[in-house]
Amino acid sequence: MQVLALPGASKLLSGIRSLFRSREIFVHDGAAMQRIHLSSRIQLAAAGIALTAVSGAVLSVGQIAASAADFSVTATAIASQQAERVAAGQREAALRNELVQLKAATRAEAARLEARQAFLASVLAGEGDPQQLASLIPAPAPAKSQAARNLLTLFGKVDGEQQLMAARVKSATDQRYAETLGVVSKLGIPSAAAFGGMGGPYEPIPSGAAAASQPAVAPATDPQFRALFNSWKRLEQAESTLVAIPSERPVQNVTVNSGFGVRSDPFRGGRAMHAGVDIPGPIGTPIYATADAVVGRTGWVGGYGNLVELDHGKGIQTRYGHLSSILVTPGTRVKRGQQIGLMGSTGRSTGSHLHYEVRIDGSAVNPMPFLQSSDYLLAMQKRNEAGVAMGGPVEASKTAASK
Repeated sequence: MQVLALPGASKLLSGIRSLFRSREIFVHDGAAMQRIHLSSRIQLAAAGIALTAVSGAVLSVGQIAASAADFSVTATAIASQQAERVAAGQREAALRNELVQLKAATRAEAARLEARQAFLASVLAGEGDPQQLASLIPAPAPAKSQAARNLLTLFGKVDGEQQLMAARVKSATDQRYAETLGVVSKLGIPSAAAFGGMGGPYEPIPSGAAAASQPAVAPATDPQFRALFNSWKRLEQAESTLVAIPSERPVQNVTVNSGFGVRSDPFRGGRAMHAGVDIPGPIGTPIYATADAVVGRTGWVGGYGNLVELDHGKGIQTRYGHLSSILVTPGTRVKRGQQIGLMGSTGRSTGSHLHYEVRIDGSAVNPMPFLQSSDYLLAMQKRNEAGVAMGGPVEASKTAASK
C-alpha cells in the first residue's frame, strides 16, 4: 500500500511528537519524593479529552447565545401584545365614556321635553303656580359630542310639535288677554289692576345675598316658550282682576228704580249724589255676594242701616245696604253667589229695597255696567276657570307639525 506523502506533514508530526514527548514528573509530598512517568500516548489521550471538553463548552455557549436571542424575540412579542391590550382597554374606556354621555344627553333631552309638555298642559288647564311653571321650562343643554348631537335629532319631531303647540297657545292666550283687558277697561277699572301694579321703597340687596324668588324664566330658555310664559303670566294677572269683578246679580230678579249719580233726594228734595242703585223687592228677599270676597264691615252704618261690605281684591269693593238681616261676619270669606243677608228697609229708606254700590279704590262707580254685563262676565269667568280654549282641525295641526 502506497502512502501519499503531503508536503510538510512530517514536520507537523515531528512538532506534535516533540510537544507530547515522554516526561518525568517529580512530586514531593513533604515526606518522600515520587516520580511520575507521562508517556506520549497518555499525554495525547489527555489532550483529546481536554479538546472534547473545550469543544462541548464552546457548543454550550453558542446554545446559550441562541437561547438569549430567542428570549429577546419572545419578550418583544409579549411587550407588543401588552401594548395592544392597553390600547384596546383605552378604546373600550372611551367607548364606555361616550355611551355614558349619550345616555345622559338622552335623559336630559327627554326630561326637557316632558317638562315643556307639563308646562303646556298647565297653561291649557289654567292651573299652576307661576314659579313652578317657570321651573318647568329648563334651558336646553348643549350636546358635547357629534354622536350625542346626532342622537338628539331623533327628538326633533316631538320638539317641532311642542313648538307648534306653544305658538298656538300663545296666540289663544294673547287673544284672551285682549278680551279681558277690554272688559276691564269698559267697566272703568284702572289698567294697573289688570297689569299688576308695582312699587315700594328702594331696599338694595347686599352683594352676595340671595335674591327673592321670582317667577321668571332663565334667559337661556327656548324663546318660544319664554314668550308663552310671559303671555300666560300677563293673562293670569288680568284674569285675577276679572275674578274680583262683581259679576253675580245681588238679587235673583234685578229691577232698578233709582240709578247712580245726581238725583232728587227722597227725604229733603234738592239735588244729591246717589252712590249706588236701588233695587226694590219684598222684605226678606235673599241678597247674594256678587264676587268672591272677604267680609269687611257689617252692622248698622248711618244712612245705610244694616250694611254688609265686601272686599274683592284689586281695590274693588261692594256694599249692600238697608238689610233686614245680616248672615255673615267680618273677616270670613264668601264665594260668588253665596247668600249674605236679607232685603229690608233699615236706615235712611222709604221702603224695602237693596242699596247696592260698587267702589274702586274707595270711589263709587256706576254699578249698572256690572249688572248689565253680569251674564257676559260670568261666562268669561267660567271660561277662565276651564283654562285656555283652543281649536282647529286636527289635519291642519298634523300638516304643520310635519313641515
